[in-house]
Amino acid sequence: MTSPKAAVEEMLRAFMKAARARQLYLPNNPIYRSAIETLRATFVPVWQQTSDVALAIDELEIRWEDETVLADPMSSKSADNLAWLFFKDGVRELTLTPGFEGEEVVKLLDIVQRARRATTDDDDLVAMLWEAEFSFLTYRHLDLLQDGGGGSETARGPEVTPVPPEQVQRETQAAVEESQASGFVSMADFDSTLYFLDGEEVAYLQREIEREYAHDLRGNVISALFDIFELHADAAARGEILEHAQTLLPHLLAAGHFGGVAYLLREAQASLTRTAGITDDHKSRLTQLADLLSARDSLNQLLQALDEAPQLPAEGQLSDLFAQLRPVALETIFQWLGTSSNAQLRSVLATAANRLAGENTSELVRLVQSPDRAVSDEAIRQAGLLRAQAAVLALSKLLGDPDAGRRLAAVQALVEIGSPGALQGIERAAEDSDRDVRIAVARAFAARGHRPALARIEAAVKGRLIRDADLTEKMAFFEAYGALAGDGGVELCDAILNGKSFLGRREEPEMRACAAVALGRIGTARAMESLRKASGEKDVVVRNAVSRALRTPGASA
Repeated sequence: MTSPKAAVEEMLRAFMKAARARQLYLPNNPIYRSAIETLRATFVPVWQQTSDVALAIDELEIRWEDETVLADPMSSKSADNLAWLFFKDGVRELTLTPGFEGEEVVKLLDIVQRARRATTDDDDLVAMLWEAEFSFLTYRHLDLLQDGGGGSETARGPEVTPVPPEQVQRETQAAVEESQASGFVSMADFDSTLYFLDGEEVAYLQREIEREYAHDLRGNVISALFDIFELHADAAARGEILEHAQTLLPHLLAAGHFGGVAYLLREAQASLTRTAGITDDHKSRLTQLADLLSARDSLNQLLQALDEAPQLPAEGQLSDLFAQLRPVALETIFQWLGTSSNAQLRSVLATAANRLAGENTSELVRLVQSPDRAVSDEAIRQAGLLRAQAAVLALSKLLGDPDAGRRLAAVQALVEIGSPGALQGIERAAEDSDRDVRIAVARAFAARGHRPALARIEAAVKGRLIRDADLTEKMAFFEAYGALAGDGGVELCDAILNGKSFLGRREEPEMRACAAVALGRIGTARAMESLRKASGEKDVVVRNAVSRALRTPGASA
């Protein structure tokens, strides 16, 4: 059984759908009648768990027992917001009791529809509730015309003595004739008429007019389409609706209405689970709506337009739109991340790429080996950022690529992943033909303490090639040797630092300085003793290296 709160939330959602159906269709329309039946069905679990429902009305939300059960996601003070519709006319609480779901729920839907379309000449919502004479609904409202704004619970509105229209007409005509006699008509002449608007009321009307003109009806059209799709079981009608949705998608994109596109795709996805008796064909077509946006050609056109636009839409709209993309869009996004000149667009694309890559590692692995260099580079970088263990094999294969830049990127990604398998994959790269790759591998082994690589590092330190390398590479390999060999490496390093050849010659200063770095990294008593023997060295390079190693044993030089 659902919880009481969930039952109330479901009832209010059904009420909102029925109110929207009442707004779009005549009372005898099958869609509207179906929405009413669905609404009545939601009251059954409510009355099974509570004897009445007292709904507190705030500006932008409706609460039940101090918990929000209906809120406007757009935080909009408009007639479409049910909470604001009641709140602005002073209604602060509605209490429903069993029996309301009969004829009275239809009465309330009619009142909501009238209130949404009401003008200043029509009754307010409180008057409409009073006239309806509900038996199973009571309400508490504030008298907004009374100082202090106190409220009292009542099912009747305040007594109002209406002014006859003939009297208003006579007074207005008299004011006009008096102004015409003086040669002109001034609005100030009407300030004292009975229904002349004050400054706040005029400002309110101006805001409402601006809101009405700025209101985008496309969201309502999308809602209506999917309401019909979900409530109408006829397969032919559903197919026609899906055709309209497929036609609407490119029009919304061309108009730059990205929030509408995202809303359409979200509703399509939700309809997959909300619609009873949906066919496999309709499921496929609903899924294809998002695939249309993610397809290479359409997504390229969209990103091209955004990249060249002088000003992008709000970042929230773009993020909402890109959240609907499918895994197939990942390749196109990777291409644009490397080529887009718009920093804001790249930022939103990077977020979308991170989400898609994290959720679809198989697609990420495929793109690691893409022949498109820009796509492959971005896929490699994402694999490292996400520490994608599934990409280890694909990255390891790139270590044989003829392009040194790709090999270096693969090494860096494998180091970021950092698993034993990833580090094992880069062992052979310690002998790579490119200096930068070899240095990256040596530093990774030093940082990660990957002891299985000791044999390769020791061979490099003892080998001939390291003597011809530059100082940076020598330092990287000796530091790795010190980190991996431990006390067992003291003998080799001491021989390089303090040893002499048969003819009494010492190693080159750079090699001796690197040996001192390794001994400092080893940091044992034997290593420190070897360093102290060289503390009086005359060569500046060696003496400085020894001094630093003695000050920070076990740390990197």
